[in-house]
Amino acid sequence: MGTWNKIRGSQMVVAMKVISLAFEHDRRVVTNLPSPAEFLGYVFFVGTVVFGPWISLSSYRNALNAPKLNYSWLYSSLLSLLKSQICLLVSTCIAPYLFPLFIPVYGNSVTQKWLHAYENAVSFHFSNYFVGHLSEGTSMLAGAGFTEDKDNVKWDMSIVKPLSVEMPRSMVLVVISWNIPMSQWLKTYVFKTAMKLGTFPAILVTYTASALLHGLSFHLAAVLLTLGFITYVEHVLRKRLAFILSACILSRPCASDCSHQHKKNLWVLLLNLVFSLLVIFHLTYLGSMFDPGSDEQEVEEGYTAIHTIQRWSELNWASHWIIFACWIFYRLIQ
Repeated sequence: MGTWNKIRGSQMVVAMKVISLAFEHDRRVVTNLPSPAEFLGYVFFVGTVVFGPWISLSSYRNALNAPKLNYSWLYSSLLSLLKSQICLLVSTCIAPYLFPLFIPVYGNSVTQKWLHAYENAVSFHFSNYFVGHLSEGTSMLAGAGFTEDKDNVKWDMSIVKPLSVEMPRSMVLVVISWNIPMSQWLKTYVFKTAMKLGTFPAILVTYTASALLHGLSFHLAAVLLTLGFITYVEHVLRKRLAFILSACILSRPCASDCSHQHKKNLWVLLLNLVFSLLVIFHLTYLGSMFDPGSDEQEVEEGYTAIHTIQRWSELNWASHWIIFACWIFYRLIQ
């Protein structure tokens, strides 16, 4: 089991590549299947096989014919690698051990529990940013992750957006910013395919597919399915409130020419701030189970169901109750 968890990420990337290729061939996006040599080269592409991310077959082919490597390529690659090391430092040293120096844990047991949960969540977040920025660097070093605009080549692969997670507007944008290629893959090959079932079933199918790709781990499945409920309820509630109040409080920022009457009023900004704080609350709750101080063997083998239930029980299932209350409120104003 421990060995499987060590290679689970690589297996997930391989599975995503094979599945996306099958979908693209079925949709006639890829008219001719690659040769066995090209297929193996795509699946085991040196820039993505260990840390990811998923890239399409067309992106792989572009990487093989990448423009001449220059200073911009080297700078972008090294910058991503530097960011990854900073995130690793925060995840392994600052968050687990120096966190109380920045935010002293005072107050009653409830305050201590939630601050400790936030500490665990931050450590987990930055471990994800570490892998994301590292995969940016390795991908660009291998020749992937560039865009061409006439004669101008930009090495601008983006896997994670930490600021959009730590200072979020909505949970929808958090999910996208957590792993941009993964989000794109799920939207293209799962969500759009399942939309004929309806929005809510499509969201559940999408997060279930994500849980399966992550390897049928109970704690990851619990987090992902909870995320599915949170993103759905948040989306429909904010959409309904935006219509009733005619305000720019949707999950995504409105366009400058949107039809809402209230765009940057103080109460609109405060309402968006409330939703942002609520997202941080949910992220703290969901990340509380990823304890960097846990036994190494337990981490490698995956957290048990008892561990997940115990951690959320300590926080009184607060996030689940709040999202249920938000859903009830949405139904009342629908």
